[in-house]
Amino acid sequence: MKVSINGKAVELGSSPDTPLLWALRDELGLTGTKFGCGAALCGACTVLKNGLPIRSCVTPISSLAADDSITTVEGNADKVAQAVKQAWHELDVVQCGFCQSGQLLAATALLSANPHPSDQDIDLAMSGNLCRCGTYPRIRAAIHAAAKLL
Repeated sequence: MKVSINGKAVELGSSPDTPLLWALRDELGLTGTKFGCGAALCGACTVLKNGLPIRSCVTPISSLAADDSITTVEGNADKVAQAVKQAWHELDVVQCGFCQSGQLLAATALLSANPHPSDQDIDLAMSGNLCRCGTYPRIRAAIHAAAKLL
């Protein structure tokens, strides 16, 4: 199966029912995407498919089309992603860091679609990404800070 991952055409040789998460980590060595719950509940495995957040732990590679574009945290580098990363750093969002790849991608998708989100917009967009350390106030503040950078 051919698909674009982080801007490069990639041939995935895994079984069609293999979750995208494991193809990314085991086959391609892209380990920034984390395994959290395996049931699409925590958001640690979030990647962007055509700019929208999806849970890679429950997305079989057979569901991907040749024209799909997958972005992982390693490839998340556009203008919006850079603003998000800068705000994350400046506001010391990260505590343990386990959930952060999913948080960064969800925030990037939000700001790409809505460059000036309200607190309610942020809460809704980020609700599927759990942070065991409870850095939600810093995450929200960083998204607002990133919006100001754009």
